[in-house]
Amino acid sequence: MDLNLLNHVAEYTWRIEPHGDMRVPAILYADEPLMRDMDEKVYEQSCNVAMLPGIVQAAYAMPDAHWGYGFPIGGVAAFDPEQGGVISAGGVGFDISCGVRTLLTGLRKPDVENSKHALADGLFRDVPAGVGSTGHIHLNHAGMNAMLKGGAQWAVEQGFGLPEDLQRIEEHGCMSGADSGKVSDRAKKRQRDEMGTLGSGNHYLEVQYVAAVYDAKIANAYGLQEGDVVVSIHCGSRGLGHQIGTEFLKSMAITAGQHDIRLPDRELACAPINSEVGQAYLGAMRAGINCALANRQIITHLTRQVFAQVIPEAKLQLLYDVSHNTCKQEIHEIDGVKRELFVHRKGATRAFGPDHPDVPEPLRRVGQPVIIGGSMGTASYILAGTQQSEQQAYSSACHGAGRAMSRHQAKRQWRGRALIDELAERGILILSPSLRGVAEEAPGAYKDVSAVVEAADKAGLARKVVRLHPMVCIKG
Repeated sequence: MDLNLLNHVAEYTWRIEPHGDMRVPAILYADEPLMRDMDEKVYEQSCNVAMLPGIVQAAYAMPDAHWGYGFPIGGVAAFDPEQGGVISAGGVGFDISCGVRTLLTGLRKPDVENSKHALADGLFRDVPAGVGSTGHIHLNHAGMNAMLKGGAQWAVEQGFGLPEDLQRIEEHGCMSGADSGKVSDRAKKRQRDEMGTLGSGNHYLEVQYVAAVYDAKIANAYGLQEGDVVVSIHCGSRGLGHQIGTEFLKSMAITAGQHDIRLPDRELACAPINSEVGQAYLGAMRAGINCALANRQIITHLTRQVFAQVIPEAKLQLLYDVSHNTCKQEIHEIDGVKRELFVHRKGATRAFGPDHPDVPEPLRRVGQPVIIGGSMGTASYILAGTQQSEQQAYSSACHGAGRAMSRHQAKRQWRGRALIDELAERGILILSPSLRGVAEEAPGAYKDVSAVVEAADKAGLARKVVRLHPMVCIKG
């Protein structure tokens, strides 16, 4: 990116002044090397988001930002319905509520080393992964609607997990306002056999260990010590979420003119929040969130079953579950006044700080866990939300490393079999149904996750707590 186009207002903060049809500035959080390596489309897309009706304060981009559909991935923006604010399917993304949850195991790294291969085989066998993967759960019409309404709460009622899990999930495992009637039959059909599956792309199920602790007080509150083994699950709403996004982008593009909305980019198709299309999308999108929450809950149950077979003494307790691709109705203070806003986070994580009422009580004094997934074979991190983040970007933080090159480029540069062998030499087992998928997700195809996390920490978006290293990775 050409840094001459931005004002460097602080070491980790960059500002694009309003110009053209921009209603507000755009603010990007990163250090200078990350900014220089950021693709030019992030600049263009951030400016475009700042042109949308009813946007409040600024369009934000996280340190892992890169080109996306409509919004940049890593983009955050809030809209006020009382000022003609809009909701954009491109500001949520196709994989609605793609997110990650981390489970504590009560195990130490040596406890797992000798059982690593058995764990890998069991997880790969019992948690379907890959393009078009299907599971053992088959939902009829009534079951589908119940799942879309109930989310992880429905999953627990069906025997997938524990009631106490729900206290460690955003919205207690169920997004209110979901309307399965706004989800098309085609979207439901795509999801009928996909519950309890990882899917493909950058989704994964990883057995990890705590390699470093940066804040012992917060780590202790999270139940983490150096050498502890955890499990992280990264997936979303699968075919249902993609279908919802595809259909509503078309509807929003068609109706934009009726509301005098001039789109700087067709991919930013949107509708007024209070319009018929806007309300329909909210209902469907919230149902998509519940689908993702239920999916991760089912995978948690399957994971616990495998651990019970291989290492019976393991106790898999949910630390936290966060979503990345959402639009949520939240109260934020703007210029001393509390306002109800619709906050889009696309490839960005909610990061509420200490004492926020939506953080589970056992964690409230230190802030919400912010789980940052690394690329295959590299570190992941757990951070904590900060009070400062509320003033920075609506209590938002980055969600991962962020791609540095396209999947097509990665596939030309790496070979899946060679990557699996290379990582095995480093003690990391990779199991995937697709060698091509492994190549597309090569560690070198992503930004340096440690640099991204450092920028988020220094910018005040979230506080660095622990670094996790992979032992086993099940890839889609």
